[in-house]
Amino acid sequence: MFNLQNYIGGELRAARSGEYLHNYEPATGAVYSRIPASGPADINDAVEAARAAFPGWAGMAARDRGAHMLRVAELVRQNLDRLAEAESRDNGKPVWLAREVDIPRASENFRFFGTAAEHFSSEAHQMADGSINYTLRRPVGIVGCISPWNLPLYLFTWKIAPALATGNCVVAKPSEITPTTAFLFSELCREAGLPPGVLNIVHGDGAGAGSAIVSHPEIKAISFTGGTATGKHIASTAAPMFKKLSLELGGKNATMVFADCDFERTVKETVRASFANQGEICLCGSRILVEESIYERYRDAFVAEVQKLTVGDPKEPTSRQGALVSEAHMQKVLDYIALAREEGGTILTGGKRVYPGGRCENGWFVAPTVIEGLGPRCRTNQEEIFGPVVTLQSFKNDDEAVANANSTQYGLAFSMWTESVHRAHGLARRLDCGIVWINTWLQRDLRTPFGGMKNSGVGREGGWEAMRFFTEAQNVCVGA
Repeated sequence: MFNLQNYIGGELRAARSGEYLHNYEPATGAVYSRIPASGPADINDAVEAARAAFPGWAGMAARDRGAHMLRVAELVRQNLDRLAEAESRDNGKPVWLAREVDIPRASENFRFFGTAAEHFSSEAHQMADGSINYTLRRPVGIVGCISPWNLPLYLFTWKIAPALATGNCVVAKPSEITPTTAFLFSELCREAGLPPGVLNIVHGDGAGAGSAIVSHPEIKAISFTGGTATGKHIASTAAPMFKKLSLELGGKNATMVFADCDFERTVKETVRASFANQGEICLCGSRILVEESIYERYRDAFVAEVQKLTVGDPKEPTSRQGALVSEAHMQKVLDYIALAREEGGTILTGGKRVYPGGRCENGWFVAPTVIEGLGPRCRTNQEEIFGPVVTLQSFKNDDEAVANANSTQYGLAFSMWTESVHRAHGLARRLDCGIVWINTWLQRDLRTPFGGMKNSGVGREGGWEAMRFFTEAQNVCVGA
């Protein structure tokens, strides 16, 4: 048992209340650490530290800001194993997954935006009379970043890095469910010599720390990733205060499989797209739409491949699926499986809690679950489950497939598997989503815009989009 600490003004400290929240290890169901139960007083302290640091950080040359960020990136890389083990213990995901994906990406986020800081350019426009307009990009000031529990350090750094690169100071809150790597990251920032107050990490729950960030009058922009309901609440508070908002919210993503796909590769990759990180990725394909002529062949091959996924101790390299992040989330997923049965679905594999035994006998594990026999409008196919559960549906033609894919309130991501380039390009334009993958999934270029349509969010992250969000544009017109 150990206590995590807030990182405010370059120092590690407890919450002003002196109170703590329990932090659980999903694989065992046991409390293993405590996090500060921070509130408005701690957020005020963080804002004060950010205000003091802002003139020096904003006025620093982009190259020098980038150098600070590159030192942080290198320390994350050097601490790969330690951070991966901590991420696995906190989140329930296999250690190998955190080592291969989460922590390298966290380092890359800081490296990418640290170098981008020096190349962020503005526009110039010459008028007919010879006058010149040019655009300045100024940092917003103090910004709030609130990140989710599914890819903890990965998405935490994804928000913080562009904010720092553009000269802002940050008050950040990691998820209270998975706080450990954010705490370890604060230690690395101190080791790297990041100027005090530039980044402040405050732990706590949404009601205590999160709401205080959103409502603080000196925090001028909010970047949030999480559930759609929480996003609506944040918008209702922040919008009347005229704060800038970037909201990356839920998804109910479709995967479309055509008869002309590379069949063996498609089966393997769509299993990965369905169950990576126990299905706890907003980009996972939870509705698989299969062309009617190959439906039975695909279904049987897909189920057989899913049944090879080993559910077990996240520490074991043979475990392909770890534990779900919390007991409450596990119960939510099991409730949706029960709902699918009530709606007339047939469970082809999975559909139950798993007890791996040993140290994990009380852990929060659910078998990868595949369901067929449900229509597109049922709740199971409309609501975000965010776990190891997918449904299979067939379609007769392109129009039916597109209508099904677009039928939910969400519009985040989509993947399509076909050898027809003409079909792929044509259908991509008809899909109401922010990201379309063709014959691939989760292949991310950090230069590209990331975000969704409809109830999947507002705004875009990544590349220049993120850097523009964290700056204010100012036009300067010089007369001829």
